[in-house]
Amino acid sequence: MSKLVIVGSCAFDAIETPFGKTDKIIGGASPYIGLAASHFKNVSPAIVTVVGEDFPQEYLDFLSERGINTEGIEIVKGGKTFFWSGKYHNDMNSRDTLATELNVLADFSPVVPTNYKDAEIVMLGNLQPSVQLNVIEQMNNPKLVILDTMNFWMDIALEELKTTLKKVNVITINDEEARQLSGEYSLVTAAQKIHEMGPQYVVIKKGEHGALLFHNDEMFYAPALPLAEVFDPTGAGDTFAGGFAGFLAKSGNISFENMKNALIYGSCLASFTVEKFGTERLAELTGDQVKQRLHQFKQLTQFDIELN
Repeated sequence: MSKLVIVGSCAFDAIETPFGKTDKIIGGASPYIGLAASHFKNVSPAIVTVVGEDFPQEYLDFLSERGINTEGIEIVKGGKTFFWSGKYHNDMNSRDTLATELNVLADFSPVVPTNYKDAEIVMLGNLQPSVQLNVIEQMNNPKLVILDTMNFWMDIALEELKTTLKKVNVITINDEEARQLSGEYSLVTAAQKIHEMGPQYVVIKKGEHGALLFHNDEMFYAPALPLAEVFDPTGAGDTFAGGFAGFLAKSGNISFENMKNALIYGSCLASFTVEKFGTERLAELTGDQVKQRLHQFKQLTQFDIELN
């Protein structure tokens, strides 16, 4: 069994899209990453996060029933769980944040369960860079450390982020964040600059336009599957990261060639997440459905061409 440590927020989300809205549902980076990774056989994902006393037992059971280790979920007595509320515009590419209440997440100091400190792969969800570094320092020489971040940390904690990046093998960010972090407009040049900061592999997410993987002079592009309907984009990036990390944990192969496959798996799982609100689609997903969609991804990019 391959161990995978996942660190990230766990939240209540209240989401509104043109298709409807939800009351408080389970959200945050770590549940999406964990649920995506749990789809791989022989992978044991452990979530390290913090919630308040208001976090229902049924949500903890929901994660455990799907093979996710919840030992690293700290429950703060009398505390309130991180809450986020957002409203998506008609194009589903932009949204307004209506509320952000950090609550117990504001003082989060992660503790990796002792029996997971030897995990070979660590997936650091979007959190303060010093918190991410704290997790790296608790681990016993992992084979691969993957870090997700965002422009907020580049604005307020850039030096802290640069210190953490020196200890990271893979960074996953979107195209706008890659440009901000590197100061370069071209994504190829941006990836080279970010590579010099520490990560050997740079994954640049382009939402509905897929994802790019860079390693030295090598490049790979994974498309996003064109979907008839996007119901709720929340968590798609975290699902992508969970699929990417989960595949690498399952295969134990962290070569550039294998990361191409991991990128496709990440894109595949993310394409399911957007079909329903929150984690609902990931929770009901079957292995056969994943296989069928992987075949669609293959058909999307396979072609014969005559070279004159």
